[in-house]
Amino acid sequence: MDIFERLMKLDRRWVFLFLIIVCVVTYAFDFPVPILVEPEVKAIFDFVDSLPPGEIVMVPIDYDPGSLAELHPMTYAIVEQCWRKNLKVLFTALSQNAPGMADQAIRDISDSLKVEKEYNGVAYPPREIVNGEDFVFLGYKPYPSIIILSMGQNFRLPFPTDYYGTPLDSLPMMKGVQNYDDVACVIDISGTNSTDYWISYGQGRYGFPLAIGVTGVSTAQYYPFYGSGQIFGIMGGMLGAAQYEDLADNPGLAKDGMRVQLYAHMMIIAFIILGNIGYFVSGRRAKVEGVK
Repeated sequence: MDIFERLMKLDRRWVFLFLIIVCVVTYAFDFPVPILVEPEVKAIFDFVDSLPPGEIVMVPIDYDPGSLAELHPMTYAIVEQCWRKNLKVLFTALSQNAPGMADQAIRDISDSLKVEKEYNGVAYPPREIVNGEDFVFLGYKPYPSIIILSMGQNFRLPFPTDYYGTPLDSLPMMKGVQNYDDVACVIDISGTNSTDYWISYGQGRYGFPLAIGVTGVSTAQYYPFYGSGQIFGIMGGMLGAAQYEDLADNPGLAKDGMRVQLYAHMMIIAFIILGNIGYFVSGRRAKVEGVK
């Protein structure tokens, strides 16, 4: 049996074993991989970076644990950028499984702000993030289209209290804040079809600046909205999150994941090429032997 016949009869479990080894080794050893930033990701970073202190950025966290690996790094990078620049963040969740992850992200990022760090050559002193002053978490309500439309009238209609049960009127950050007119932009991070609702019932009805962060598999379907100007930026999957981390000079799980993703894809492509070579050579040989 020559090498081509061996390739055709290779047990697929060897492929899975090699893939596991590549993933473990590339994750364990820290080495840089090139990150090329797309304009649609840079547009979101530049928009947030241009906002003056005190502005409110609304961040709906609309994903489930199944999309956490791709989308959680986006939340961490954007929210930390906002808080380092003394922007305020208005969170909400239109996915029933999202509130717990949103609460976890708020606590983790708040802890990160307690130490001094330097990003893009600028040193940011430590600060305490205060609930009700630096952020408000509205929580979850079902029926996203109705919730998005009603928030356009007044945030208090669907959310008279925040996620922790505090009336919105008693929170300092919400004084004078009625609806989307009082936020600088909405950045929807979503692994569900809630993005469609934000585009149709939110941006389409109220005209606020909207950007999105979505899973890699669903990114392509939203480029027409980017081309039409209905959304001003897109982050697609873990690669989009890694690009944002690179822009923010705040490396996290997404940039770590790029090492694994890059070399895992290269290994899979190599197996596909070898498998096709084995297939065509074996077929040609069988055809020649059949003629003889």
